Amino acid sequence: MDSAKRLFLSIGFVIVICLLGSAGYMVLEGWSAVDALYMTVMTLATVGYGEVHELDYVGKVYTMLLIVFGVGFFLYVIGAVVQFMVEGRIKTLLGRKRLDRQIGHLKNHYIVCGYGRIGKVLCENLKRRPIDLVVIDSDLELAVNMDEKALFLVSGDATDESVLLKAGIKSAKGLIAVLGTDADNVFLVLTARQLNPELFIMARAGYPGTRPKLKAAGADVVESPYEMGAISMAQRIIRPTVTSFLDLAVTDQSKEIQMEEIPIGAGSELAGVTLQDSGIRQKYNMIIIAVKKPDGSMLYNPSYETVLNVGDTVIAVGEAYNLQQLEKILDV
Repeated sequence: MDSAKRLFLSIGFVIVICLLGSAGYMVLEGWSAVDALYMTVMTLATVGYGEVHELDYVGKVYTMLLIVFGVGFFLYVIGAVVQFMVEGRIKTLLGRKRLDRQIGHLKNHYIVCGYGRIGKVLCENLKRRPIDLVVIDSDLELAVNMDEKALFLVSGDATDESVLLKAGIKSAKGLIAVLGTDADNVFLVLTARQLNPELFIMARAGYPGTRPKLKAAGADVVESPYEMGAISMAQRIIRPTVTSFLDLAVTDQSKEIQMEEIPIGAGSELAGVTLQDSGIRQKYNMIIIAVKKPDGSMLYNPSYETVLNVGDTVIAVGEAYNLQQLEKILDV
């Protein structure tokens, strides 16, 4: 039996003993309910204030039996309460230490600052890929469900340097600032950039005027959910077929046809090979719609003579299984 069940069961027995003890004094001595309960509690607690009323022979025998059987169990209950408090504290400390060790071993993970409406959707989408995520939020109740969601939680203020260090910002690959206010996000980005100058930082802007401030603070990418939502709604009216295709290829991971970006690693067998000689179209039945160069330039609809170089990123459309096979060959 765990400490919690033991505690609740013990408390239940204490209530029963108090009620039975009080009933005994009421029946044997004819006392009122308040006097009987007071005498019972005082006897079980062994405070020794004295008898409420003069006891006769039967009352004295009853009191001795109550002391023998009740006081020992009452002390047992006190021990159960202490055990429950100590074990709960120890479990919390051990859980915290275990979590800190796990976060300390993470490399190239992403830190999501803020687990509100945007943060939750963001994490749900990122967890579709094998990405380690550390969430920073001040809501302590979030810890209950984080294990089920395969997320690491650091409770605290995301703008605090010590909290960011606990989240492993020194070894993180990126940070996403989606706190409740633009002012908090600006301060967070500024702090994060100082702690890790090489960190990729994406920030949420609630108002257009905040965008340059976030950029100046050190954000690499600034997104406004409201602007993005409005643009998406407009595109659904102007280009409904295009947006339906993009939803199918990018958003809906349950469909067979998807769009993916795959970097070309130094160990790839296709590095330095032209698209014509790569056999991507024939082997994997997919379309290469663009190739992104290391300098950020984009080559759309590349010709069959385009050479795949190390550092390039291939943007392909095809079936999910074929995309996974292509990723194994390119991202080596």
